[in-house]
Amino acid sequence: MARPIAETPILFGEDAERFLYEMEHVEPLPEEIQERSRLAYEWLKSIVTFQLSTQ
Repeated sequence: MARPIAETPILFGEDAERFLYEMEHVEPLPEEIQERSRLAYEWLKSIVTFQLSTQ
């Protein structure tokens, strides 16, 4: 049986300021990494099959 999900802690002080700063200053991934990720996704999508149950 799975454990219940605990409550998310609330950030205060310097932790909250650092979190907000990091959220506002996100650097995009380099184009090379984006392209590699897209190609990996397309490859996985091409080999995966899902069988839907009809219950």
